[in-house]
Amino acid sequence: MNSSFKILLIDSAHPVLKEILVANGFICEDASHLPVEEIIRTAVSFQGIILRSKFIIDTAFIDKSPLLKFIGRVGAGMENIDVEYAQSKGIQCFNSPEGNRDAVGEHALGMLLSMLNNLCRANSEVREGKWLREKNRGIEIAGKTVGIIGVGNMGNAFAQRLAGFNAQVLGYDKYKTAYSNSYIRETDMAEIFEKADIVSLHVPLTQETEYLANNLFFSSFRKNIWFINTSRGKVVNTDELVKNLESGKIRGTALDVLEYENFSFEDIALEKVSPSLLYLMKSDKTILSPHIAGWTHESNIKHSKVLAEKIIDAFCPSKNC
Repeated sequence: MNSSFKILLIDSAHPVLKEILVANGFICEDASHLPVEEIIRTAVSFQGIILRSKFIIDTAFIDKSPLLKFIGRVGAGMENIDVEYAQSKGIQCFNSPEGNRDAVGEHALGMLLSMLNNLCRANSEVREGKWLREKNRGIEIAGKTVGIIGVGNMGNAFAQRLAGFNAQVLGYDKYKTAYSNSYIRETDMAEIFEKADIVSLHVPLTQETEYLANNLFFSSFRKNIWFINTSRGKVVNTDELVKNLESGKIRGTALDVLEYENFSFEDIALEKVSPSLLYLMKSDKTILSPHIAGWTHESNIKHSKVLAEKIIDAFCPSKNC
């Protein structure tokens, strides 16, 4: 590798990412503190760009970066990068879904257990001096059918954590085949619609998946379901989700992500609270968390290590930089 290979870090990342890359001969410059206009001007002289979620890499940015050889995202989703255009220009795109798959799998399981056992509601009631046992009688995972939609890193991690609960776990992925194993069975949506008691989404946000979970989707389930989303907020049509919560078609929902999140995921637009968001915030049929399913101390480090390794493999194959 040429020792002048320069990488611009335009977003926050664990320090280990820069440490590993520098140790392998890359020149890394932190521009996360710079305004967008300055980042665009600076990027013109760099071969690599690394970001998280605060910045959009579009055709204009790519066209202004003639030396660019790769774009790396510290995270799983790639919706803030025009991957197709980048690849058409010979630019490699990397992400690190392996870094937070364990965190997401654990969080989804925790949300499911909390939802089925009314833990959030019961906790609040006990703190208010209410001891309501019958009202908070729980439901077991054992014997239920769990439908996992999207069987990549996150879906597989959730399925793996369900392995000891004696549930039937069905998986559907439009873009994968032959992924059945000891803890998940490959199937189609028809069987999930017919059999699922619990449904969990683990899909990326694309034009195809935006508002995937809408009224038609929910009404296609034969049973009333518990619904989990730890993927992206805009995969779910919130207004139609709420209608199905009100009707009882959805028995309860656990959402780590909301369509009202700002682009960077760092905040939510509360200045214009919609009736649907207000319902989610007040209902005891919902469990909400602020996009933290993959946000553990361990995943913060693993994301950086995974991404660094992919960059080194691509641009320093001998590992002797």
